[in-house]
Amino acid sequence: MMIVMKTTATEGEVQSVIERVTRAGARPHLIRGEERAVIGAIGDAEHVAGLELEAFPGVEQVMPITKPYKLASTQFRHDGGPSVLEISGRKVGGPHFAMIAGPCTVESREQLLSTAHTVAAAGATMLRGGAYKPRTSPYAFQGLGQEGLRLLAEAKAQTGLPIVTEVMDARDLEALLEVADVLQVGARNMQNYTLLSEVGRSGRPVLLKRGLSSTLEEWLMAAEYILKEGNQSVMLCERGIRTFETAYRFTLDLTAIPVLKEMTHLPVIVDPSHAPGRRSLVPALSLAAAAAGADGIIVEVHPNPDEAICDAAQQLPADDFAAYMERVLMAAAVAGKSLSPIPSPAVV
Repeated sequence: MMIVMKTTATEGEVQSVIERVTRAGARPHLIRGEERAVIGAIGDAEHVAGLELEAFPGVEQVMPITKPYKLASTQFRHDGGPSVLEISGRKVGGPHFAMIAGPCTVESREQLLSTAHTVAAAGATMLRGGAYKPRTSPYAFQGLGQEGLRLLAEAKAQTGLPIVTEVMDARDLEALLEVADVLQVGARNMQNYTLLSEVGRSGRPVLLKRGLSSTLEEWLMAAEYILKEGNQSVMLCERGIRTFETAYRFTLDLTAIPVLKEMTHLPVIVDPSHAPGRRSLVPALSLAAAAAGADGIIVEVHPNPDEAICDAAQQLPADDFAAYMERVLMAAAVAGKSLSPIPSPAVV
């Protein structure tokens, strides 16, 4: 159920409703808008409906949420609008477009810092880079781990860019939280519900990638595991799904962008690098995603792609990034989106 409070509701009236919902065995989720508060009551629908909350002081309306993904649903937002997240002063969602760029994995200090300064100079929103890498082969490079995190922290200190990096194991969470501004949950962990709950409890913004063979509803139910822990800062990332086509690695599901806009208020980011597996296709997919209404792009960039340890074939040359980004922002403008202003160094 969604309990919409009146614009004149007092803090005491809001807390009274929250206490009543809690005593009934449901879980309250409070969202404060600019004009009013909205309380989501997650639990047995008939039981919550029997509380007769409409009669409580300060309550304007009580509405059922029919979707199984309660907190991710557009029904959860009374105004029907999209969620806008703020990450280290940068906004993502609504009219705000995000450009997240960096190497697939942190390989060395020189490689990371060179890339970080290049994408920062071009106006990127955030820096991506893997310290821990999930690999199909157990013998492939698994990332630098703690050393990778140290290098990401140095890149952040030098450029002011917020860091997006992947969490694979809850045991690494404490170390990651010292560096990461956004925790990325990869496609293979999309349905690792224990990890999702831990990430939700961390309170840190999350970039949740779609599973290789997951439906949109399964994806949103995975997001629900994070949201139910009180973490409202969740971004969805379409990175390509497995189909029968063999001409490229995965099929980037661009149809998911407008459909998700109907299903959820969460921002939708697109990864154009992993689906094709070829850098020649990355610009076209990026332009298509931006024009289709994506809230941002997360793209792989490397100073010497052909020498990259991981995913060499799909990473863009750092020297080409500024021109690439300019074209993507032109496409995003078609969908009414623009880059969020970057805070001054004093704010960072």
